[in-house]
Amino acid sequence: MFCGHFTDQAHMYTHLDANESKGEWYVRQILGSSNIQGHEWFHILTGNLSHQIEHHIFPDMPARHYARIAPAVQAICRKYNLAYNTGHFSTQFMQVLGRIHHFSQPSAEE
Repeated sequence: MFCGHFTDQAHMYTHLDANESKGEWYVRQILGSSNIQGHEWFHILTGNLSHQIEHHIFPDMPARHYARIAPAVQAICRKYNLAYNTGHFSTQFMQVLGRIHHFSQPSAEE
């Protein structure tokens, strides 16, 4: 599910704060994930893990419920002005390839 983790929209955290609050943990899960848009069959074929945001904030919830709770998660994101990262598979895939290419380049220090 690399298209749900490494898109241009997903924030990449370089360290974890051992003292983060529960709210900060949820924000990190939301901003560090991206959903992949698609028809119902697409979500079924991905085991509903195309709903990466919902998967990250509710890891113990059966995946078949993610689509049903997504509107509530989107409303919370709007309320708190948080990005709800989502996009079509082709867009997400190209962004991931771009990030892989970027991170595979030698650093300026080398």
